[in-house]
Amino acid sequence: MPLTLQELESHLWESANILRGSIDSADYKNYIFGLLFLKRLNDVFEEERKDLQHIPGADPDEPVEYQFFVPERARWSHLRTVAVNVGEAINKAFEALEEQNRRLEGVLVSIDFNNKDRLPDHVLLRLLEHFSRVQLGNKDLPEPDMLGRAYEYLIAQFADDAGKKGGEFYTPRGVVQLLVALLQPEEGMRICDPTVGSGGMLIESVHYIEAHGGNAKNVSLYGQEKNLNTWSICKMNMLLHGLVDAQIVKGDTIRDPKLVDHGELMLFDRVIANPPFSLKGWGREEAEHDPYGRFKYGLPPKSYGDLAFVQHMVATLNVTGRLGVVMPHGILFRGNSEQHIRQGLLEDDLIDAVIGLPPNLFYGTGIPAAILIIRKSKPESHRHRVLFIEASRDFQPGKNQNSLRPEDIAKIVDAYAAYQDVEKYGRVVSLEEIRQNEYNLNISRYVDTSEEQEEVDISVLIRELRQLEVERDELEAKMYGYLKELGYID
Repeated sequence: MPLTLQELESHLWESANILRGSIDSADYKNYIFGLLFLKRLNDVFEEERKDLQHIPGADPDEPVEYQFFVPERARWSHLRTVAVNVGEAINKAFEALEEQNRRLEGVLVSIDFNNKDRLPDHVLLRLLEHFSRVQLGNKDLPEPDMLGRAYEYLIAQFADDAGKKGGEFYTPRGVVQLLVALLQPEEGMRICDPTVGSGGMLIESVHYIEAHGGNAKNVSLYGQEKNLNTWSICKMNMLLHGLVDAQIVKGDTIRDPKLVDHGELMLFDRVIANPPFSLKGWGREEAEHDPYGRFKYGLPPKSYGDLAFVQHMVATLNVTGRLGVVMPHGILFRGNSEQHIRQGLLEDDLIDAVIGLPPNLFYGTGIPAAILIIRKSKPESHRHRVLFIEASRDFQPGKNQNSLRPEDIAKIVDAYAAYQDVEKYGRVVSLEEIRQNEYNLNISRYVDTSEEQEEVDISVLIRELRQLEVERDELEAKMYGYLKELGYID
């Protein structure tokens, strides 16, 4: 009987319980995702191998017959025979897989299972036994994306468990869905996340295209990630979702952008990102001599890298491209060089919308956040204007994090699509008014959310007060009468 999503999620979460006490929870993901990925490749390989045996002329031992060929020492059946030095055997399995499959180069070898102090043989044997209980071939899963969805569930769980470390590679699903719905990616587009993390924004873009009748195979996906372990998770995530052609590169996006073509930055139809908030040491020294001309509006301060990421993304938009990016509120109103950068973006009519998000949505930080929507080519009705949306009051409260509900997302998307004033929620503001405010984009400056005070009739209040004074005098006289009868006063 095929696995259900709930059964698979439960099974994967139980693997974390096996690791509890052995390693830090922030590191669970590396080991569990590694074994999950290995088991998935094995089960698909064995399924394909069995089918090839019934095809005339096909050679089941020929690597070109497979999407991913699993060599002997990487096969699950071999690993199950290992009783000692299990971590070393798993490492060798990963090495063999990468040697055989160029698309896996660097993805698995960064995960080191060969540490007997942290991962003794008995723990790894329990993990192997645990993963042996589920079959993860294509025929074992009722829907092709089920493993990817279970994988996303685990990423969210680990982000919750790992706190700030989790937030570095995972953006909450509601925020991702909102960003994608605002950008409306389409079939045939090139889509990039330059701080890609675990890849959720690219995957959600594909889901959005499919849900709107597009062909997900006719989409080009790109991403760059600085952290090696997170890059590995992203690569595995893409492959588990069947997105084998996604180009995910390693490196520092500001210091060393890798998505280049013939010495020029690649250009994209959609750019979507949640960069690290207010990054210190983001690479200002290198940016002063940037060969790509990305910082035409100015260099941000050394201790705030936010607008460096924004300018990089703007530089990678094609002539009709759109950008959606999560930013801390500070970039909306901080002065000096950041004010100068805002001025340049506004005067070039690039900023289309500023959307204030609810508090405490993100793992590991309570910093208030907003979404910037930037368009290289605005429609006529949007030109020289910016839509401000104050959406911070609509959310589902949570114990650790708040979350966006489907109705909250729909309300924001509808307001952006309409691009008109909505009382106490949204307002379209002219560039001239923003100039008068010295390019300050603080949302509260433009959207009044204060509750109107009820009008007070002073004459009625005076009559009520005088009536109360009469009642007070009557009660006081009555009280003194009782005290006199009781002999307490003369």
